[in-house]
Amino acid sequence: MSKVIIEKSGPVKTIWMNRPEKRNALDSELMREMIEALQAPVAPDDRVVVIRGKGDVFCAGLDMAERRETIGGGNASGIEVMLRAVELCPLPVVAVVHGDAIAGGNELALHCDLVVASEKARFGMSLAQVGLAPNWFLAKKLMEVLGPVTTREMLLLGDPLPSTKLHALGLIARCVPADQLEAEASKVVDRLAANAPLSLKAMKALTVKQLEFRDGIKHDDVDTLVQAAMKSQDAQEGMKARLEKRTAKFQGK
Repeated sequence: MSKVIIEKSGPVKTIWMNRPEKRNALDSELMREMIEALQAPVAPDDRVVVIRGKGDVFCAGLDMAERRETIGGGNASGIEVMLRAVELCPLPVVAVVHGDAIAGGNELALHCDLVVASEKARFGMSLAQVGLAPNWFLAKKLMEVLGPVTTREMLLLGDPLPSTKLHALGLIARCVPADQLEAEASKVVDRLAANAPLSLKAMKALTVKQLEFRDGIKHDDVDTLVQAAMKSQDAQEGMKARLEKRTAKFQGK
């Protein structure tokens, strides 16, 4: 069974993460299918891309079991390619977040142009709780979207933040009761699809252009610290503890 389902309805292309039994955790195969869907040629009548998740959770982040086996590298690079594909998509990309968006799932939502979320949804980066750290590519997006205060809260504490808080701070576009999510998402998507396509294409290009300046910042020192965390005994312990549903015992090694 495919881990990504693509639906086309008029000018709207919806990409579903289809791994509900694993909370849509991002393994290598799912990310590969997501990249293929995002990089596929744009049809003349395409206007909007929507990203969603099957099941109760939007996306729980990178597959912990797979990541533990590939500590120090592995599919960490895969998520960068996937998120870059979201950023570079020539069409507006809308994340419809009905449930939790954690770690890589949080990054996936925030890399989209607009986020429409249920009040039940939570956004978080739990990496500090398992001995990991986001690399430069992931952290800079948090700073861009959330600002320094909310980014520090999300990263350093590691606890998920309610969608209502992010919306109150103006960090996501829409936040509505769960029973109103579909109607609100349709309203936003229909509005985008009705706008002038050449205007939207130009505006999307404008938002992507500034990424060139961001990517030019030197960050070798940060990379060294992130790699040290990823290769640490604490990271192995943290991920093992998360899989075993127990509290990790960190030693700073």
